[in-house]
Amino acid sequence: MDIGLVLQTDPPASLLVERMKRAEAAGFSHGWTFDSVVLWQEPFVVYSRILAETERMVVGPMVTNPSTRTWEVTASLFATLNDMYGNRTVCGIGRGDSAMRVAGRKPATLARLSEAMHAVKELAEGRATVVDGTEMRIPWVREGASLPVWMGAYGPRALELTGRQADGFILQLADPYLTEWMVKAVRDAAAEAGRDPSEVKICVAAPAYVTEDDSPEALAHAREQCRWFGGMVGNHVADLVSHYGEGSDLVPEALTAYIKERQGYDYRHHGRSGNPDTAFVPDEIVDRFCVIGPPEAQVAKLEQLRELGVDQFAVYAMHDAVESTIDAYGASVIPAVS
Repeated sequence: MDIGLVLQTDPPASLLVERMKRAEAAGFSHGWTFDSVVLWQEPFVVYSRILAETERMVVGPMVTNPSTRTWEVTASLFATLNDMYGNRTVCGIGRGDSAMRVAGRKPATLARLSEAMHAVKELAEGRATVVDGTEMRIPWVREGASLPVWMGAYGPRALELTGRQADGFILQLADPYLTEWMVKAVRDAAAEAGRDPSEVKICVAAPAYVTEDDSPEALAHAREQCRWFGGMVGNHVADLVSHYGEGSDLVPEALTAYIKERQGYDYRHHGRSGNPDTAFVPDEIVDRFCVIGPPEAQVAKLEQLRELGVDQFAVYAMHDAVESTIDAYGASVIPAVS
């Protein structure tokens, strides 16, 4: 199992670069960031620094979207980085949550997302494609250029699109029951599309907080540092409930039940510990969706996920123990699961 690190591009960028270097030295394979340029700094500028100062780490957004940049710009950004540093990027992409809503726009439709995934991949790998009615090709892309496109999804139609088209699936929660359900949906869709289901990479992304022990005090502190994640996931879940209705057979109740007390969401606190809009998230959801506890507990949960077909676990490190979590993974977790 690969281990990735997910950070926000808060200034100073130099701190993020140093943390990514620290993560590569600890054995992390991927360096991911959020992509919401009103809330944080422009990630592609930072990727260039990360790639220049690491040797093997693969970088990319978790996740970009089809709307904040034109597709040829997104493709050219990836292609430029790959031309400079080798094929060391991955395009995580979704409909767009914070990047769109903070600007008063709606997330993209799945049809638009499908078109964008195709166009970005074709252009970044040097092939011609049609963008908004115009055929184009990036002529300087070298033969052998490669850009995996991994899609973030929760709902049944999004999971079907992921299996039918994407190179990988990003699931932003670490609950084994929901992971099993969603991985099956993706792989069933891949098989129905005539693809080899095993070729769709599976990435589970969630906060990990490594404690020194499993005392009630240590676990309570870790939960408070990670509670924000249930609120972030709740935005996507609220969309599903709005679309499919409560109690729909198409969406597991294990995913939707906890948002009943959700009152609203202020994106100024998005993805940050102490987010006041996530008080509705119960401890049970934090424990299910995140990976909390001493190293042995981390390894045990990751082993569960690996048995369900997960190829990579990406650590969201938006809490007060970023460096110690990186170091603990390097010392005790990565050697056990890699």
